Amino acid sequence: MSNPVPPRGNPDQPWRAEGTPPAPGPKRKMPGGWGRLVLTAIAVFLITDVLLSFFGGSDTKSISYTEFSNQLNADNIAKLYSKGESIQGELKAKKPIPDGKGDYTQFETQRPAFANDKLWETLAKNKVTVTAEPVVKERSFLYNLLISLAPMLLLVVLWIFIARRMRGAMGGGMGGFGRKAPPKPVVPEEGKRTTFEDVAGIDEVEAELTEIVDFLKNPDAYRRLGARMPGGVLLAGPPGTGKTLLARAVAGEAGVPFFSASASEFIEMIVGVGAGRVRELFAEARKVAPSIIFIDEIDTIGRARGGGGMGGHDEREQTLNQILTEMDGFSGSEGVVVIAATNRADILDKALTRPGRFDRTVTVSPPDRDGREAILRIHTRRIPLADDVDLAQVARTTPGMTGADLANLANEAALLAVKRKQSVVGPAEFSDALEKVQLGAERPLVMPAEERRRTAFHESGHALLGMLQPGADPVRKITIVPRGRALGVTLSPPDADRYAYTEEYLRGRIIGALGGMAAEQTVFGVITTGAENDLEQVTGIVRGMVGRWGMSERVGRLTAIPSDAQQAYGLSAAPATLDAVDNEMRRIVDDCYEEACRLLTEHRAQLDALAEALLANETLEEDEAYRVAGITRLDKPVG
Repeated sequence: MSNPVPPRGNPDQPWRAEGTPPAPGPKRKMPGGWGRLVLTAIAVFLITDVLLSFFGGSDTKSISYTEFSNQLNADNIAKLYSKGESIQGELKAKKPIPDGKGDYTQFETQRPAFANDKLWETLAKNKVTVTAEPVVKERSFLYNLLISLAPMLLLVVLWIFIARRMRGAMGGGMGGFGRKAPPKPVVPEEGKRTTFEDVAGIDEVEAELTEIVDFLKNPDAYRRLGARMPGGVLLAGPPGTGKTLLARAVAGEAGVPFFSASASEFIEMIVGVGAGRVRELFAEARKVAPSIIFIDEIDTIGRARGGGGMGGHDEREQTLNQILTEMDGFSGSEGVVVIAATNRADILDKALTRPGRFDRTVTVSPPDRDGREAILRIHTRRIPLADDVDLAQVARTTPGMTGADLANLANEAALLAVKRKQSVVGPAEFSDALEKVQLGAERPLVMPAEERRRTAFHESGHALLGMLQPGADPVRKITIVPRGRALGVTLSPPDADRYAYTEEYLRGRIIGALGGMAAEQTVFGVITTGAENDLEQVTGIVRGMVGRWGMSERVGRLTAIPSDAQQAYGLSAAPATLDAVDNEMRRIVDDCYEEACRLLTEHRAQLDALAEALLANETLEEDEAYRVAGITRLDKPVG
């Protein structure tokens, strides 16, 4: 008779065949709550007893020896307790408190050493009961023992508390006080499994990962030919390009357990805790192989060692060393694949990216126009669209956007349709949502007339120089309606995706960015703080031209500014080189600013026309802006 097959269910519940009596469970131990209750009771007892000892409700009043003698001569002493020169007693009748309110019966005083009165004869004459013991008796042996052990008990309680806090992280804790629950694979809800059908715009990346899926499904086909699957795949790319989504899609296509963790979860205050978590994660993945381990933001622990000024025994490096050890022990027969994601692949330790660990690095870039259209179709599957919505046109107006940006765009358009009480999402919602995402939400702001006029000339300067510069990106929209942190915005997205930039194009970008400041200088003779964001853009562009892209004859064809990866290894440029870079950056920006002022002075009539149109209408679309400026896009030289 064959053994019965256990049904699928909760793996934490023991399975038994039908009709079989349940196996006796383990003996229950005293719950930890009892121990805490006993310790709490002891602490309460000690604290209460001490408080009663020092602040107990005693009515004993301290009086002078003179007052005591007066009461004794008046035969008002009932009992007396004495030890040494200290005297405590009780009156027969209550007496008012000297220099106070109320009265007293019990008292205490101190007999002066020079007193020569016949105290004993007077007490015997008045028949006062005298006891040579103090009122407060000495504490018992048990009390004294508890008082002496109290500091030790507090230390034990503190040690147990720390041990319990650490036990889960250390996989057993200090002294073995229990264990943390082992990592569990991510199990998607029924019908919500992510597959490659949910990924678009990065077909070349999908092709790279299809091999992983095929290996996990058919490992024998690879073993027969002696092929070994990469132990790790590194997904590198800007934020929002879909690295985590790709890892989930690989697990969904292969139908294998998927363990997900963030690298920051391995970093703890105590050295060795993160390494223990890594060991446990890999051990659980091997138990259910074939499986996938996904580590997000691996640069948190995978940074290059040796450049940070920290020793080799800190927690981050211990965790990195453990990951290196676990991955180095992989073999193709284990069927465990590690997928990691980062947007800082250049700063990773070389030991992590060498063959045998992360054998394959897959670059996940922002999608092109066709890819953006495909992504929009995925994110609008559950959104009712109007018949005149052209997703291809939306994709053309969103160059540089990632998958996460496009998902946010589709959601913002749907939210606007709900706010406007519409049953479908139309082109106007996508257009307004794009402006909100790129420019920020409109904010009501009442500006003085002079400041509003200055803002109009500022934005007109940006727009006019963008229209005049050869090969510059076209001006799509100009507005002096405050959005986000800006008082006005000039929107100039490129016509098509750009992957390389010429020096002429970058100089045109700098001149256009300085157009607002140049317009203020040309028209008003002074500048304001409104050019802060413009100067940030200018600084970033010119620093790349001089320090990274070799577009300066004076600095030369070299990378004068070390990259993050070079800085991670402790490399830096010489002070003289950095001074040369700064001087050349300043020269280029000054030349571009002079050119901007010259162009605006020569085309002052067009600048005034744009500014007046903005003051009248607040917003100018592309066609209207070019018409007001008297410039035709076809007449623009193409760089």
